[in-house]
Amino acid sequence: MHICPRAGYVNLWLKMDLRITEIFLSIQGESSHAGRPCSFVRLTGCPMRCVWCDSEYTFTGGERLTFEQIFAKLGEFGCRLVEVTGGEPLVQKNVFPFITDLCDRGYEVLIETGGYVSTEQVDPRAKIILDIKCPKSGEAERNHWPNLERLRPDMDEVKFVVADLSDWQFAMEVITRYDLTNAAREVLVSPVHGVSDLASIAEAVASSGLSVRLNLQLHKFIWGAEARGV
Repeated sequence: MHICPRAGYVNLWLKMDLRITEIFLSIQGESSHAGRPCSFVRLTGCPMRCVWCDSEYTFTGGERLTFEQIFAKLGEFGCRLVEVTGGEPLVQKNVFPFITDLCDRGYEVLIETGGYVSTEQVDPRAKIILDIKCPKSGEAERNHWPNLERLRPDMDEVKFVVADLSDWQFAMEVITRYDLTNAAREVLVSPVHGVSDLASIAEAVASSGLSVRLNLQLHKFIWGAEARGV
């Protein structure tokens, strides 16, 4: 009996799935894309435990959805900008063919990754937002530095979540050492929401002489820090 390879691929695709915490339509709250309507696919699971984590609800649970089910939901939103996030989305191996399928369907794709998983397998059409962990996160030792060598100055962005001025000092050293203002499209400095010395961080960024962007979490100012699905 002759088996069509293409048919076999289609059947395999129909069975591929991801563990999903939530899929929702909102506005992009961070990065240079802040304020744009955006669909979010938030995957379940993250091996890291950052002290300031605001998405601990993604660590466990979730629901297995096939690619077909995910695309059906995205189709309801009618939004061409999609962010794949988590947790840590790159932990699930099926995310790589899913990202490729998103790109094949003409979506503009953002990948929010914690920076400790290699980005090497991500489809080159997707835009990386790479979160470099600072010391106060408790996870700075797990940064996967080779990811910085793959940054593209016309597409990718780097984010530093800073809890205080010592984190900002660390960020400045990394920015300088890796020439990130030239290696990436945008360098984002994101103070932990509610931090007490926000003004001091803003003043330090302003006086640094570095071409970076202070990156407040817009969605938290609109819906509150505890809101989900926004």
